[in-house]
Amino acid sequence: MSPTPPPDGPARSAAELNERIRALFAHRDARLTDEQREEYRRLLAELRQVEQGDVTTAA
Repeated sequence: MSPTPPPDGPARSAAELNERIRALFAHRDARLTDEQREEYRRLLAELRQVEQGDVTTAA
């Protein structure tokens, strides 16, 4: 699986990021390769950014 670079355009949606994360764990007993673990970290970081963008502060 090739690493997914951060998008240059608009951020991916949380649903899309979750789908990509789930795809890494397609098989319950499968272990991630070093490359897949790095991809997982990048996806989680991107997901955190998307989720933080969804948070608004109360007045």
